[in-house]
Amino acid sequence: MTDATPVIEIRDLHKSYGALEVLKGVDITAPAGHVVSLIGSSGSGKSTLLRCANLLEDSQQGDVIFCGEHVIWKGNGPSRHPGDHAQMIRIRTNLSMVFQQFNLWAHMTILQNVMEAPVTVLNRDRVEVEAAARKYLAKVGIGDKCDVYPAQLSGGQQQRAAIARALCMEPKALLFDEPTSALDPELEQEVVKVIKDLAAEGRTMIIVTHDMRLAADVSDHVVFLHEGKIAEEGPPAALFGSPKTDRLRGFLSATVS
Repeated sequence: MTDATPVIEIRDLHKSYGALEVLKGVDITAPAGHVVSLIGSSGSGKSTLLRCANLLEDSQQGDVIFCGEHVIWKGNGPSRHPGDHAQMIRIRTNLSMVFQQFNLWAHMTILQNVMEAPVTVLNRDRVEVEAAARKYLAKVGIGDKCDVYPAQLSGGQQQRAAIARALCMEPKALLFDEPTSALDPELEQEVVKVIKDLAAEGRTMIIVTHDMRLAADVSDHVVFLHEGKIAEEGPPAALFGSPKTDRLRGFLSATVS
């Protein structure tokens, strides 16, 4: 991989659930150090695209390329799936995903939640992982919550713990699937601040979001999906300041109102 090689590249991606075609030939590129935001109405394919990028969903056609390495596929169409298990695990562990509903383990403390994957999946030294976990929990502003359980935290604190867990994997990119949509506005701002800080550090991120202000503030590139296709894309100033299509104008008008 060279400095010019994108971290994530998706070409002509198609994804269907039975007769329902969710993605209809989508191209996305996330260069190193860039933030790409995916916006669009519910059902436009945003979250599905993110899950296909992380190989949590199998696509039926198209290329998924990670740091210049093409995903190896086996089978065709509906039966297509990753053909190299070791490659799939390697890619997944380098693309940490932050979900809408936090997905923390209720029976583990916050520190244990953050440490679990690096220790069990990556076989990293437990002492080193604990130091890193404490560092990342402090980074997201909940360093004093290491020994409590998820149920004892607010939604915003739980989402920040989930971000710390993703960071502790030391990934090449972070994938956010509607990271603030389950939160009250006040708690949402806690998470937005963390995401903005990560963007300012130059981390590679793809963010599915309903928050147009977040997309405008942190993105290098914004993609507007409509019915499984890219209807418009470009720098945030262009998309939000002077949208070219009626579809995007209508979406932004409805979102603002």
